[in-house]
Amino acid sequence: MIKVSESAKVQILHEISQSGSPDESFVRVGVKSGGCSGLSYVLDFDTQLKEGDQEFEDRGVKIVVDKKSFLYLVGTELDYSGGLNGKGFTFVNPNSSRTCGCGESFSV
Repeated sequence: MIKVSESAKVQILHEISQSGSPDESFVRVGVKSGGCSGLSYVLDFDTQLKEGDQEFEDRGVKIVVDKKSFLYLVGTELDYSGGLNGKGFTFVNPNSSRTCGCGESFSV
C-alpha cells in the first residue's frame, strides 16, 4: 500500500480540482532507472488505468502504481513540502537503502 500525508492530500486534491476531469483523475506513482542512486521516482496525474496497475486509496486520494514499481514502493508515504527549503512531492520509502543528496533517486 502507498500512503498519503495530510499535506500531500491537500496539494493533490488542489491539483486534481484544477484538471479538466477531477472525478476521473488519480495520482500515478512509479520508479524508473536513472538518477544518482540508480532508481528515480515518477509522479504524474492520469485518468487511464493500464493492465497490471495496482490501485489504492488513502485519505480520499486514489493512487495507482504499475506492478513493477510496486515492489520498490510498498509501504512508501507520499508527502508534500511547501516550505522555504524546497517545494514539491517527496517519497518516504522504507525500502530504500541509499538516497542521493537531492532525494530524487534511491537504491534498494
